Amino acid sequence: MTLPTTEGIDPRYLALDEWPSGVALDALLEAQLSAVAAVRPALPAIAAAAEAAAARLRGTGRLIYCGAGTSGRIGVQDGAELPPTFDWPPHRLGLLIAGGTQALTSAVENAEDRTDLAAADMEAQHVTASDVVIGLAASGATPYVLACLAYARQAGALTIGLANSPAAPLLTAADHPILVETGAEPIAGSTRLKAGTSQKVVLNLLSTLIMLRLGRVWRGQMIDMVAANEKLRRRAVRMVRSLTDCSEDAARDALARAGGRTKLAILLLHGLTPDEAAARLVASGGHLGTALP
Repeated sequence: MTLPTTEGIDPRYLALDEWPSGVALDALLEAQLSAVAAVRPALPAIAAAAEAAAARLRGTGRLIYCGAGTSGRIGVQDGAELPPTFDWPPHRLGLLIAGGTQALTSAVENAEDRTDLAAADMEAQHVTASDVVIGLAASGATPYVLACLAYARQAGALTIGLANSPAAPLLTAADHPILVETGAEPIAGSTRLKAGTSQKVVLNLLSTLIMLRLGRVWRGQMIDMVAANEKLRRRAVRMVRSLTDCSEDAARDALARAGGRTKLAILLLHGLTPDEAAARLVASGGHLGTALP
């Protein structure tokens, strides 16, 4: 059986544990930088996946992440940040990790091998053809993740597979495969290093581009942000002022009338009533630039 490249041994690091701390850290940092650089060849695949996902999610579909171990935790982290950053509805988000929530903070033995758990988790999500399912596995061969994607495809969902090893089964199991070849790790098999870093970068790019295409960013600002604390409320005021050239008092008043919603506040400052503004946002699919009078 051919091992995934993520399980290989890089001879450069055979004496890693014997090197002075500064030398070891320099080598580890270099490996991290190479992981980021390895993402560039995957940009066309990431773009295609994001465009397809956004098209699917313009309706009522859900964005579902699934993974095991490090990959699962990275997926959960990326997904959990979408509601506060882009006001992505929590009921349209699924965060699956082999072994359940316990696996977020501790290892759950054999969970990644349990295809029955994958089927149960996906069934609980009520996956449909409106949904987008992202599967992550450094090796690209994790049974839990492969089973999740198989279930999703059978349900008609759009599937995206992210792996770090060429010829990984996950890449042929997904509608949109994303391969980031990070190679052997400085510590053999420790995919929390290069592979994990690259996966976090890919998800940053992928989910952000999806939200861009869904109109949740305008003029480089997170105009769908949920202003859930004082810092973010101040940011909302700054956004409204910078995007409308209004006074601070006018921005605060508009945000109060808009229930804290930045897009709505901006439309109110353009002379629309709350009902008119809301209707325009619905008609424009949430794209503020199109909704402006």
